[in-house]
Amino acid sequence: MSERTGPKEWREQYAHPCDWKQDFAPLAMTQLFADSVSRHGGRALVDFLGRTFTYREISAEAQRFAAGLQALGIGKGDRVGLYLPNVPVYLSAYFGTLMAGATLVNFSPLCTAAELEAQVADSGTRLLVTLDVPALLPIAEQVLRASALERLVVARLAGQLSFWQGAGLRFLHRRQIAPVPLAADILEWVDVLSDASLKPVSIDPLNDVALLQYTGGTTGAPKGAMLTHQNLTANARQIEMIDPHAHARDIILGVLPLFHVFANASVLNRTVCNGGMIALLPRFDARQTFAAIARVKATAMPGVPTMYRALLDHPAMARTDFSSLFTCISGGAPLPRPLKARFEKASGAKLVEGYGLTEAAGVVATNPFDGREVPGSVGHPLPGTDLRLLDKEDPGRDAVPGEPGELAVAGPQVMLGYWNRPEAAAQAFVECDGRRWLRTGDIAAIDEEGYVRIVDRLKDMISVGGFKVYPSQVEAVLLDHPAVLQAIVIGVPDAYHGEVPRAYVVAGPSAGEAIGGEIDGDEIARWLNARVGKHERVDRVELRASLPTTLVGKPDRKALRAETRGA
Repeated sequence: MSERTGPKEWREQYAHPCDWKQDFAPLAMTQLFADSVSRHGGRALVDFLGRTFTYREISAEAQRFAAGLQALGIGKGDRVGLYLPNVPVYLSAYFGTLMAGATLVNFSPLCTAAELEAQVADSGTRLLVTLDVPALLPIAEQVLRASALERLVVARLAGQLSFWQGAGLRFLHRRQIAPVPLAADILEWVDVLSDASLKPVSIDPLNDVALLQYTGGTTGAPKGAMLTHQNLTANARQIEMIDPHAHARDIILGVLPLFHVFANASVLNRTVCNGGMIALLPRFDARQTFAAIARVKATAMPGVPTMYRALLDHPAMARTDFSSLFTCISGGAPLPRPLKARFEKASGAKLVEGYGLTEAAGVVATNPFDGREVPGSVGHPLPGTDLRLLDKEDPGRDAVPGEPGELAVAGPQVMLGYWNRPEAAAQAFVECDGRRWLRTGDIAAIDEEGYVRIVDRLKDMISVGGFKVYPSQVEAVLLDHPAVLQAIVIGVPDAYHGEVPRAYVVAGPSAGEAIGGEIDGDEIARWLNARVGKHERVDRVELRASLPTTLVGKPDRKALRAETRGA
């Protein structure tokens, strides 16, 4: 590769309100949080459906949880899992785990029991924190019994609501509460909290892993990206630096799920860095979102394109006061230009598109919040972040100048590697100029002013409203059906979600006998969708006499995509 001294366009025409060249001193997440608590202890950190929790209150509960973990023998190097929606206890568990010196593992509440069990086993998670709701607790208990997980800690939703909301939930909506089983290895959140002194823990920000965030590679196999304390704090500081109003206190609408790396960076860590407040919603609901914007006077709202489309389609859009809203950041999936224009006109807020990935702690590049945008681009990289384009066929050399190439990233937010996957990590990086460059697998172009445009995504990954779906996992479930001989899952365009999975199936020669009746694609779809995560559900199953295969006989998704596009 050629020697690289830094892009002229980012040094001299940088779109963001700071210098591109930046150094980020090593900083642990625990210190970032402690500094904000020291400065803003009496401020509200969380607004949860009208009930507020201050920085000092969250910190105190986090310290008690950390002491409780230490009493259970959990400390540095151990893994603690969070299987939670957006609730205040997520923050206490998040920072408490870090205070104890342990490593966090985020698990999606959309996971099936099989997916959760596999990731618990892969990560070696010892303790899992969840909520007493029917969608989570039974699955968590099932995984506890089927895996090496040692303990389950259950927080009660009613205890995080206001007095009257909690009473209403307990007495009027009991079906929304799952009973907590009586077992020695199932503990209630309040019983884990300890008043014992927290034993000090030494943290090396550059090398200690703060977060294992599961993602998928080009093969679709989930891998845990090892994100250090420095990765997380650097990305939070980078996002803070590109905000032209960073001196003002932010009120962030927390509708993105905190278990997702986008929300981890742009909602949670960045808000703590800013001393702001998160108006936390347990899930995205258009009506609740409008109410929260009006109630707290939100200044920013990170989200995904499907969220902005749902808001536009809701009748309350025209009745909501958006005057406080300055910036909305769209990520997770391409932002259609007509959607951007419609939302900006209806709200008066700026909607900017950015780009990121789990392996880079969340955010890599974005259009300026207050400045010139290039439609169809993801803007300039964050400060301290360098990009280069690699040859699509040979990542050991740069792409031909002026031509698209595979986007590679170097910066303080880039992960250490993949958990227990040294071979995959070796393939994910290239070495050049004394630096490690992360291969994103995305094809991009960079124009003469340094604006980055993503040309194509990873070959097989499907993006459903910002959530990544790995076809091989859905195919593996399909192949368990007695009528299915072969299966290919690909993404197809969808007006609401951007794209959705669709399955193409070849039935076995005696499939009708195997299922006791005539083969029906709709029936197979219902069977499949009951066994996969919500975001993995297919829009339909199409029966085929044959499916394209590669020269070695493997199902050929690329050929099927080409065929369906031409149909």
